[in-house]
Amino acid sequence: MRARKLTLAAVALAAGLSLTACQGNEDSAADTNDDSPAASSASSSSSSGGNSETSGKNVSDSGEKTAAAEGSGGGQINTGPCKTSNLAFDSAHGMGEGTLIVSMKNTSDACSLKGFPGVDLRSEQASGPLSAHRSGLASPSVVLGNGESTRFTLHYPPNTTGGSGVDVTSLDITPPNETHSTNLKVGINLPVSDGADQKVYVDPVGTGKQ
Repeated sequence: MRARKLTLAAVALAAGLSLTACQGNEDSAADTNDDSPAASSASSSSSSGGNSETSGKNVSDSGEKTAAAEGSGGGQINTGPCKTSNLAFDSAHGMGEGTLIVSMKNTSDACSLKGFPGVDLRSEQASGPLSAHRSGLASPSVVLGNGESTRFTLHYPPNTTGGSGVDVTSLDITPPNETHSTNLKVGINLPVSDGADQKVYVDPVGTGKQ
C-alpha cells in the first residue's frame, strides 16, 4: 500500500516516519493547545490572512517591548493597509540559530502595516502546512513609503538532533489585514521530535532590529 502523506505538524511530531513526495493541499495544521509556548491558540493560516491583534504570553521571553518601526512613509498620504501584490518579499537567516528574517518592500504608494502576518510552513515531505503561532510582542504601526521596507522574524527550533529532520522549502505569507498570500522559497530544517511544531512562532511586523 502507498504510504499516507501527513501534514507538516504531524511530521514534526512523529519520529522515524517515512513519507512519500508531496501533493499540495490547503489543510491547516495549526495546533490550539493552551499549554503550548505560543502566545495565542489561534494561529493564522494563509487562507485566513494575517491578524492585527495579539494576546497571551510572550514565547520569546522579551516582554511587551516594541522596537521602533522602520519606514515613515516619506510624507506621503497613507493609502491604507499594504496589499500583498504591492509588497516584494525576501528572507535571510538571522544572527541567532533558529530565526528567519522576512523583509517586505513596498513597491507602490505609501501604505500601512500593523499586526501579525499569517505564516504557513510547507515541506515536500508532507501534504499539508504547519501554521506558525504568534508571539506575545506588541504590534507597532508601520507606514511604508514607496521603496521602503520593514520585516518580521520567524522563530523555529533548529535541528540539532543529528537526524535528517524535515526540510521546509517554502512559506505561504499573508500580511496583516490582507486575505491574499504569497509563496516565498526558503531553506529551513526542523527536527523530528515531540513538540517541535509548538516551537514555531512569528513576531509582528515592524518588531526587532529593522
